[in-house]
Amino acid sequence: MEKAKSHFILVHGGCHGAWCWYKLATMLRATGYQVSIPDMASAGIDSKQVEELNSISEYSQPLINYMASLPTDEKVILVGHSFGGVSISLAMEKFPDKITVAVFVTAFMPGPDCILTTLLQQYYGRLDSQLDNKFFFHNGPNNPPTSFVFGNEFLASIVYQNCTPEDVTLGKMLVRPMFLLGDADIIKDVVVSKEKYGLVPRVYIISGEDKIIKQDFQEWMIEKNPTKDVNKIESADHMVMLSKPHELCTFLQEISETYS
Repeated sequence: MEKAKSHFILVHGGCHGAWCWYKLATMLRATGYQVSIPDMASAGIDSKQVEELNSISEYSQPLINYMASLPTDEKVILVGHSFGGVSISLAMEKFPDKITVAVFVTAFMPGPDCILTTLLQQYYGRLDSQLDNKFFFHNGPNNPPTSFVFGNEFLASIVYQNCTPEDVTLGKMLVRPMFLLGDADIIKDVVVSKEKYGLVPRVYIISGEDKIIKQDFQEWMIEKNPTKDVNKIESADHMVMLSKPHELCTFLQEISETYS
């Protein structure tokens, strides 16, 4: 009897939604894999607004709810992109027995010995000052900032620089605001342990031309929180699932064969 294909759960990054996986989901499903793609709270077509959220746990609740709904004997492959790495880390802590492997795709990757606060301090310390000045605060320049969104020029030249014009247009139409990560109350609930999170094998996929989460920072996270395997897509920008979907699909299929 032929072995059943893996079930992938794809988790989007900040300001994005399930829609950004449309290419990869199509490829994986065409080869027989099951694919689920939840919108995080206040993202994609989720009805919540960013102002309603008080924590990363609340933002990630749709993923947690989906994981809780899975049959006890079903195991999945979690794939987190960008900030989605934080969301899947929370799921790993809650449901280690339901996860075959967790894949971090140019993603933030907290760990038991590299807490999110430390990770973000390191990230912002390395952030190009020119990039820092190009984030757009959602509630205007004259109000204390509580959320941000990618502006059109920033999105096209920094986030989607290797993507097709059609994908850039799609991104401009569909990105939504996200809460700022500098608020200690927002991030304080992200705690993972060696006893639970640490049970799940992890793989990291480096995006070689990412201008948001640059390669040196991706490598720093891997050094501080080593993974089972590391793969790299040289010419991928931050939106690797759009700019290099075939390469990403191939890596995920290989990961499925290795860990399932």
